[in-house]
Amino acid sequence: MRIACCIKRVPDSETRVKIGSDGKSLDEAGVKFILNPYDEFAVEEALQRKEKAGAGEVTIISLGPAAAQETIRTALAMGADKGVLLQTDKIPADGFVTAQALAAELKDGGWDLILFGKMAIDDYNHQVGPMVAELLGLPCVTAVAHLEIEGGRGVAEREIEGGIEVVEFPLPAVLTADKGLNEPRYPALKGIMAAKKKPLEVKVVQLGAGSIEVLAMTPPPERKEGKIVGEGPGAVPELVRLLREEAKVL
Repeated sequence: MRIACCIKRVPDSETRVKIGSDGKSLDEAGVKFILNPYDEFAVEEALQRKEKAGAGEVTIISLGPAAAQETIRTALAMGADKGVLLQTDKIPADGFVTAQALAAELKDGGWDLILFGKMAIDDYNHQVGPMVAELLGLPCVTAVAHLEIEGGRGVAEREIEGGIEVVEFPLPAVLTADKGLNEPRYPALKGIMAAKKKPLEVKVVQLGAGSIEVLAMTPPPERKEGKIVGEGPGAVPELVRLLREEAKVL
């Protein structure tokens, strides 16, 4: 199988981030960046599909700055075969612009399967995978939690409110991976060393302006300090009074 896996470089969720001086972006100084966690499920699924088929190729594709090469190398260390960086100075706020760049790269690849993470943890948009599918004219199943592929067709399960949705689709297709699809492997030392020698092509791309602009970024409001009203059953009347008169939730 020829599988493309599209990934994104994102800030580590445990990193303390600050808003940049322009008020519209993050200050990346001292920020640790990682492979988007949902994309790890996509990479692992690509590797498992290749291993099950007994042959094939997994290509990692990412849009981002030069530093995203390190993120691609992480996926290569997991076992992917080669990488492509669509290099740009800034990730666009408009997901459609990202989708256009990825679709242009994927268009003539002859892929059997194109995988994305369900979403990126920095913007939570859920957009790019389905947009790429639409631009390429391919079937798309999002938030896949279980997948079976046999004889040029696939069956995917999606967790929905109150149940499981089962979707059948032909290949080639675009899928987005949800948590629970698999258990991503950790890159072993052998894989990390091998990743340094695997091909990684850098293509400088020029992106359109898009139709979405970030006007401002602000941190969430600070929480008010908590209040101890007493201990044991004797504190209940005061607690009820505060909830009714101050918090106004009763």
